[in-house]
Amino acid sequence: MSTEAPQTREEIVEALQRQETEGVAYWTTFDTDAFFARIGESWSPAEAVRHLTKSTRPVAIALAAPKIFLRLRFGKSKRPPLTYDALRARYQQKLDEGGKAGRFAPSDQDNADREAWRTEIMASFARANHDLRAALARWPEKKLDTLQLPHPLLGKLTVREMLFFTLYHQRHHVAVVQRRLSERT
Repeated sequence: MSTEAPQTREEIVEALQRQETEGVAYWTTFDTDAFFARIGESWSPAEAVRHLTKSTRPVAIALAAPKIFLRLRFGKSKRPPLTYDALRARYQQKLDEGGKAGRFAPSDQDNADREAWRTEIMASFARANHDLRAALARWPEKKLDTLQLPHPLLGKLTVREMLFFTLYHQRHHVAVVQRRLSERT
């Protein structure tokens, strides 16, 4: 997986596209049974993808909202923005302190037609990522560091920081599944 830290809006859009492509390539390596099989007590790959979709969709919706709404609802940042690496370290610290997915955890669901359900899960993931990139493409660079969005573990983040989180979050969950699978062998 790519790990470079993007800076500009265009670099973030490209990194999100690359990460989606790499993530989809990884998630599709699982046969359908393995895709839905829990990894010990941990989420299955399908649940990880559903979690990523569930956490990406609100960011896409927020970025598509009028900027004045975001400013009135969440305010403007009054601090220097975090770098990608600083944001990643802060998130990892929160996880180490016991942070959980909370309302962004995948709900318990099952579907008798697992092939169709897998297709639906991956299509929803692609749609959420596409919508995020499309909404981001309409943002001016300077607004990324002034307007804020709430994060359930990290508090208010600038839009750029939320994008850094979204990118890292997708990388993180691929790495978690890879690590848990390797620990089982």
